[in-house]
Amino acid sequence: MNTPTQPAPASTPPPTQHDRRRFRGALIVAGLAIVVGLVVWGARHNSVAQHASTDKKRGASGPIPVTAAIARIQPVPVWLTALGTVTPRSYVNVMPRVSGLLQSVHYREGQMVKAGQLLAQIDPRPFRIAVEQAQGVVMRDQAQLDGARLDLTRYQTLQAQDSIAHQQVDDQKALVAQYTATLAADRAALDNARLQLAYTRIIAPVSGLAGLRPVDAGNMVNTSGAIGAGAQSASGTAVGGSATPIVTLAQVQPVTVTFAIPQQQIGPVLQHLYAGKAPLVEAWDARNSARLASGKLLAADNQISTATGTLNLKAEFANQALTLYPNQFVNVRLRVATLDKAVVVPSSAVAVGVPGTYVYVVDADGKVAVRKVTAGVSDAGLTVIASGLQAGEKVVTDGLDRLRAGGAVRIVAAHTGDNTNAGQARGRHGAGQQGAGQGRTP
Repeated sequence: MNTPTQPAPASTPPPTQHDRRRFRGALIVAGLAIVVGLVVWGARHNSVAQHASTDKKRGASGPIPVTAAIARIQPVPVWLTALGTVTPRSYVNVMPRVSGLLQSVHYREGQMVKAGQLLAQIDPRPFRIAVEQAQGVVMRDQAQLDGARLDLTRYQTLQAQDSIAHQQVDDQKALVAQYTATLAADRAALDNARLQLAYTRIIAPVSGLAGLRPVDAGNMVNTSGAIGAGAQSASGTAVGGSATPIVTLAQVQPVTVTFAIPQQQIGPVLQHLYAGKAPLVEAWDARNSARLASGKLLAADNQISTATGTLNLKAEFANQALTLYPNQFVNVRLRVATLDKAVVVPSSAVAVGVPGTYVYVVDADGKVAVRKVTAGVSDAGLTVIASGLQAGEKVVTDGLDRLRAGGAVRIVAAHTGDNTNAGQARGRHGAGQQGAGQGRTP
């Protein structure tokens, strides 16, 4: 019996070069996927570790360090502010009072001169001659008067003896009276000549700062200044054809400052002024960073300007250090009242944000709370709290931008106040002005 034979299994064909390339590409893709997965896993692990480390550090840092101050009660002045102009107490153009040759100039430009000081000298020789002539006329007429009086005495003696006519005696009396009047006129002329001679010495009528010299020695001058059109001084200023002084004097000790305030604010100012209590006035520089001088209110104008609705005021300053100069622009502070018992905090403790005007109050547990307040006037780095805060409460003055309501704080220093010029300038513009911390959101 024949056993059937089974077919031999088909042989597997050997892999081709194309198959080998596909296998190699799959291996590369798988390897790249594994590498990317490892990188992503490592990055996430590091991020989690960093967050854990940061959270640990934050938890270890504890309360936020801040500076704080205690609200206290003290008097606070109320100021009005304005822009003022420095004006001399008096401004004098010293003019020649006689004509002649300007011999010499005795003042220094830009320097202080005293009242009665010699400023310039006009040639006195013609005026001395005029005085001598007037003296000669007086002497001649005096001799004539003396002779007439002697004759009158003799005539009166003869009249008593009835040896002369009465008319002759009366005529002699009239002649004596005529000579007396003539002598009086001669003496007046002599006084006038002496006065003209005195005018050749140009004297300072007031004390003050001398301006630049407009006329030089050697010029012919008269009561209108230098003679001759087109004349110029050493500074190049034309002195011909117009009244040119020998010197200008500005009285600056004391000096005045003129400024204007709105008509709505004049009530308390005029009450103090007319009651004889001149309010205190301070002059500050253009940047409000330095106080130049302190003085008092001197006078108020007699009408309000219809164009601006303001009243012009004038203040007086001793100006011993010459910190105020004519035509200088200054910031003026006028004290109109004083709040005797005001609750004040440093201006840096007051902030403005979404709740309005607020402060951070520190409680007994060292946590802060946002307290909405009503701020009043500011002065010398302090702000008045009209409502919302009591004296004795503790407020944060530095580090407000890092705080949140209910957060814990640690007071590292007490606020000692801001007495610098810059601190004073921050709070000098009246109600509503705040210090540091404006614009924050709690």
